[in-house]
Amino acid sequence: MGWRFDAPLVSLTDDAQNKAAKELWARESLGGIKEDNNRLPRPVIWLLALTILTAFLITAPLWGQRPQAAIYQEYVALMDDPQVQSIADPNGKVEYIVNAVKSKGSKYEALQERHPVEWDDLMLIKDQVIELERKGVDLEEYTIIGPWVTLANFEGEKKPDGSTIRKQPHWDKGYTIDVFYVIYFCVAVVIAVKRLPEFSWVPTHAGH
Repeated sequence: MGWRFDAPLVSLTDDAQNKAAKELWARESLGGIKEDNNRLPRPVIWLLALTILTAFLITAPLWGQRPQAAIYQEYVALMDDPQVQSIADPNGKVEYIVNAVKSKGSKYEALQERHPVEWDDLMLIKDQVIELERKGVDLEEYTIIGPWVTLANFEGEKKPDGSTIRKQPHWDKGYTIDVFYVIYFCVAVVIAVKRLPEFSWVPTHAGH
């Protein structure tokens, strides 16, 4: 299980382990599949890079964001409206509320579209949102996690009273987490591939 790091993009394995791997690979028929040791085509590598880059560019506002309680505040305010209560179908209730809020205009319109909600979801968070409103807290500092409305875990700047601003910074869209996951994936693939014999070697599979 020796390692070498002088040429990591060629091989991460020492000569002894490479020799043992080649001997095993050459005599193993792999169930008749006769797998060769071909390199990964360059177009596939560029396609993977393009896929990762495109995903980050297109979905930039979505990375790592949980819905804020504030975006549903207007929905909760309409839940007890007689017009809403007169609608029997839960989907109809939500549709009416969404259309009513949209017709008036909301600064959270984009977030509301990005995080659609069902009537049952509103019922779960309704009392919690109302209670927070009574306390006079900033609902943008609270996020929806399943049936719970909880204080966001962001560690932003400090308020005049010394408490922490719990709002997601404008520069933090979850890229830190996602970049690490991409790095972990790419590093793991490189290690798995480069621990095998270098691609220029071709196995004979017992002379076949």
